[in-house]
Amino acid sequence: MTLKTANICRHLQDAANNFPSQLAVAVQTATSANQASHALTYQDVDFGSLNQQSDYIAYRLNAFGLQAGMKAVLMVTPSIDFFVLTFALFKAGVIPILVDPGMGVKNLKQCFEESQPDVFIGIPKAHIARRILGWGKSSVKLCLNVGGSSIQRWLSGAVSIDALPQVSGSFAKAYPMVTLCDDQMAAILFTSGSTGTPKGVVYSHGMFEAQISALKHDYGIKPGERDLATFPLFSLFGPALGMASIVPAMDASKPITANPEYLFAAIEKYQCTNMFVNPALLERLGAAAETKTAAQNQAFTLPSVQRVISAGAPATISSIKRFSKMLATGVEVLNSYGATESLPISMMPSSELFDTTAATDAGKGICVGKAIDGVEISIIDITESVISHWDEADILPVGKIGEIVVKGPMVSREYYHRDSATKLAKITDADGIRHRMGDVGYLDELGQLWMCGRKAHRVDQTLKGSLSKRYFSIPCERVFNTHKQVKRSALVNIVINGNIEPLLCVELDKAMTCSNSKALYQELVDIAEKHTHTMGISRFLIHPDFPVDVRHNAKIFREKLAVWAQKQWKE
Repeated sequence: MTLKTANICRHLQDAANNFPSQLAVAVQTATSANQASHALTYQDVDFGSLNQQSDYIAYRLNAFGLQAGMKAVLMVTPSIDFFVLTFALFKAGVIPILVDPGMGVKNLKQCFEESQPDVFIGIPKAHIARRILGWGKSSVKLCLNVGGSSIQRWLSGAVSIDALPQVSGSFAKAYPMVTLCDDQMAAILFTSGSTGTPKGVVYSHGMFEAQISALKHDYGIKPGERDLATFPLFSLFGPALGMASIVPAMDASKPITANPEYLFAAIEKYQCTNMFVNPALLERLGAAAETKTAAQNQAFTLPSVQRVISAGAPATISSIKRFSKMLATGVEVLNSYGATESLPISMMPSSELFDTTAATDAGKGICVGKAIDGVEISIIDITESVISHWDEADILPVGKIGEIVVKGPMVSREYYHRDSATKLAKITDADGIRHRMGDVGYLDELGQLWMCGRKAHRVDQTLKGSLSKRYFSIPCERVFNTHKQVKRSALVNIVINGNIEPLLCVELDKAMTCSNSKALYQELVDIAEKHTHTMGISRFLIHPDFPVDVRHNAKIFREKLAVWAQKQWKE
């Protein structure tokens, strides 16, 4: 008989018992458009209070009608309320549905149609959109509003969190936390949709536990640390690790718009030891630090920071080097590889990553390090077919590029109500599930994983319907990106006379002038001919500004570029 003992909130309870007065969460708010530090205010809560408040709200949610097993959309901006509500839902056994507001209105509606939430918890803006666009109309029975002015609360058409039923004596009484089996559904996290259709990933408390374990043992996070939390999901791990989550005033769905001064102020005020940033934010903060250094005539540094975790998309080596100038000697930027379905998978410290620069520029791919403890990485032949059962004989040899498949305790078992997607992405093993990452790459002699791009972004050149040559996005693009006039490039396919051919879209560095397009074209052709894996690429188009995802500002929408390129070539 499987014991029901799992709930991520047990870590919060432990922290509340062991160090109740220690800071758990601090939220920064910008009170005006002024960028000076005096325009910032802070709200914080300790572990004891966070645990007590989430207990109290769990009782009141039950009184409002929420029960274990229900599903609740949570669209609340990072705040004390966000943490209290999330932990209250977990304690009550209610399944949070977490979506990225930046995925767009159409995708959001689809997410709610698929997940069929019973409850909708959100800020007034989310509720107004829910009412106008019909989000969750067929399934939502209870609506709860968080924050806003009196008119906004009225427009939300939902019960205010302050108006939840009171439960006598509940504030001083520990909530009887609902426990589940390790593999039971605990949350539904939707992928951003930046590389395809958003899908609901079923998370279990066992997956959460594995992620917490990795952050402790592989990343070395210890109780008492303070994290600048720029991504809502990661910020929830802070209290579970005994680490304070410091939430800066920024739109987490659009980190490229963040005000660096706000983040620097939060780091200084709370002496943050850890930072979780995506590549777009890494680039923005590094550029801001350079500007401050020039203005002050001395290096701008972040002496309290002991580690930086970068995830979400591959960060460029140049941006990491620039950002690292702010860090003390020996402090690493830890580049993590993974996905919503399985995170983290591998890790690469910046000091080791810098040593791979030449190989990356030569088109060897991006090294994302060795598998973290408990994770197994394998490479198999590229196929679009369903693979029902795992066979060790399918594993490709060292150095051979293929599809990346992973196995480990943080790997999800299924997508919610997406049976066909689950079949395509999951492979049944004798003692678990393996996940097909949708990426291609290879393992080297040291067991390091080299990423070569998305499987869907490869270009299979054809001649009379037969495969002639296969091109991979990252290895090809990186060699062209070494050209001084190229900001970035994107490999796409176009159809010419019935054959599929490779074409490279190029975005030029605006700081550089291009006076001779014929000379640039010839130089790009010369680069292609220098490398076996790029030979045959002879078509190039200059694009003024690549379409990229909002969150990472790094994931190029190659599908859109391919449509554009096809139209341009016909003309």
